[in-house]
Amino acid sequence: MEILNQLTFARMYTLGKIKQSNGAAWDVKPNGFNNTIHWNTGHVFATMESLTKRAIPSYEPVNSEWLPLFVPGTNPDNWQIEPPTMEELIQALEAQPARIKKALENNMQNQLTEPMAIGKLYQMDTVEAIVQFMVWHEGVHAGIIHALNRATME
Repeated sequence: MEILNQLTFARMYTLGKIKQSNGAAWDVKPNGFNNTIHWNTGHVFATMESLTKRAIPSYEPVNSEWLPLFVPGTNPDNWQIEPPTMEELIQALEAQPARIKKALENNMQNQLTEPMAIGKLYQMDTVEAIVQFMVWHEGVHAGIIHALNRATME
């Protein structure tokens, strides 16, 4: 399925932006930004794990202990536990697409047990719709990581 190839492409782009990051800027939150490169990187990982679980209820998320750090509404200012390092997140992001694609590939046309809505704007009813959202979501956060890279340049 072409959408699964787009998932891989989006991840390659995201990893490129993350690897361009200055390590010293990893936890800097510039004025005008709600979060850091660190948080956005973890959020990309956590969101793909969570959405795969939603699409395939039998799927068991990897590094599930990280998920509470990176769900929407969280902020590194409020972290109570040590977050994964840049190296740990990069390794997890590199390994994730193949594992996720394997979980999803034969299930794309399946109906979700419970539709997922984004406010009143959009309702997703199939696994394929969730994957399309994953690709879009990753692109948004790759753009934020790119902007954070530029905002934290010295």
